[in-house]
Amino acid sequence: MSLSASALRAKAWLWLAAVIVIAGAAVAGPRLYRTALVGSGFTAEILCSAVFVSHRDEQAVLAEDLKGPGYELLSFFRERIERDRKRVTASFHGIASQTAIFRDGLGCTRIDGKSEEELRAEAADLFLLPQPAPESEALWPEGERVELDAPAQGVDGPALKAALDAAFTEPDSAHPRRTRALVVVHRGRIVAERYAPGFDAAMPLIGWSMTKAALSALVGLRVKDGKLAVTDKSLLPEWLRGGDPRREISLDDLLRMSSGLAFDETYDDPLADVAQMLFVAGDMARFAAAKKLVVFPGTEWHYSGGSSVIVARILRETFPTERDYLRYPRERLFQPLGMRSATLELDAAGTLRGVVVPVRLSARLGTSWPPVPSGWRVAGTAPLAGRLGRLQSRAGANLARRKLRRPSLAEIAGVRGTRRSADA
Repeated sequence: MSLSASALRAKAWLWLAAVIVIAGAAVAGPRLYRTALVGSGFTAEILCSAVFVSHRDEQAVLAEDLKGPGYELLSFFRERIERDRKRVTASFHGIASQTAIFRDGLGCTRIDGKSEEELRAEAADLFLLPQPAPESEALWPEGERVELDAPAQGVDGPALKAALDAAFTEPDSAHPRRTRALVVVHRGRIVAERYAPGFDAAMPLIGWSMTKAALSALVGLRVKDGKLAVTDKSLLPEWLRGGDPRREISLDDLLRMSSGLAFDETYDDPLADVAQMLFVAGDMARFAAAKKLVVFPGTEWHYSGGSSVIVARILRETFPTERDYLRYPRERLFQPLGMRSATLELDAAGTLRGVVVPVRLSARLGTSWPPVPSGWRVAGTAPLAGRLGRLQSRAGANLARRKLRRPSLAEIAGVRGTRRSADA
C-alpha cells in the first residue's frame, strides 16, 4: 500500500526536523558538556577547600557560596562529601562528574590526568617538621596580637568605620558582595578588621588573585637565587618548534601580563578561557601556553590568569625535584613572613594555582616581603614598557590608550643575564 503525497510530505518534514535536532545536539552538546564540567569542577573545588581547609560548615558553604544570586545554575548540580576520604564529588545529575581531594599541606586538587592514588603519593611525608609556634603575645605583624581599642594615630575613625560598614552591606540583593573578611593596615599595624558571621581571623580563605602576589615573591626569590632572569626567553618547549613567535615572550612579559597571548578573562561565561582553565583543564599551564600569539610581546597589557599559571610552571621547572619545588614556598616565603597556616593549592599537573590563607596573613604578604632583588616590588607595579600600549581592566570594561614608559624589571632589580637552571 503506497503512501499519499501528504503523508510523504509529513514524513519528510519529520525527517528534516530530526536532522535539525541531531545537528543542533552535535553543535550544542559539546558546549553544554563543557559548561557542565565548569559547574561540577567549581562546586567540587570550592566545597573541598571550604570544608577541609577552612573547616566551614558544609551547609553554610552550599547556601552562601554555591547557591543564590549569581549561582542559580549550580542548584542543578549534586555534590557528595566523603569526610573519611577527604574528597568531594560534584556532577550535573550524574553527568560531567568531577572530584577534588584534600591533601595535607597542599589543600584541594581536582583529579584529572592522574589517579587519586598518584596524587596522594606525591603529598605523602612532604612536610614532616612541625610548623614553629607563632609569637602570639607580640604585636602584629611580629606576632598575632592586635590592639583596636584605641584609635590609631592619623586615622579618621568615623570614616574608617563607614568604610567597613559599606564593605559589609548588601545594597543590591541581586548582586551580593559576600564580603567575608576585611583587614586595614596603617603604618605597619592593623587598625581595623571585621568578619562576616561564621568567619574569623584564624580561618583560611581562598586567596584568588592574591596568589599572584605570592607568585611574584617566589619568582623574585628564584631570581635572587640565580635560577631565573626576567630577560629569559624561549621559556617552554612547545614554543620552540619551527618559527613559533612565542619564543620571543620573556618572563618579564608574562609577569606584566603583556605576553601577547590570547586569553579570554570573562568571568560570567563558563566557556571563556579562564573558567575552562580553572575548572576543567587538569594542566592549567599547558592550557594557557597553547594559546596563540595575537600581538607582539611587551606591547599590550591584558589581564590574564593564564599568564600567571605559565609563570608558575616556569618557576616549578627551576627545581631539581618535585619535593624541592613543593617545599620551597613554605621554607622561603611563608615561614619567614610568619604565614604559618598558609596552604598551597595545585592543579593535578602540580602547578601552583592558589593559596588559602587567613586574611591577616594576606596582609602580611602585602606589607612585608622576603629578600627579593632590590626594587622588585616597585618594578612589578610599574607601567607597561615601550610602544603604544593598551590598558584593559580585569573585567574588560575600561579601555584606554596612552604611551607608557618604564624601565625594565632587569634594570630596576639589577638582575641581568642569569639563565634558568634546575641544578641544586
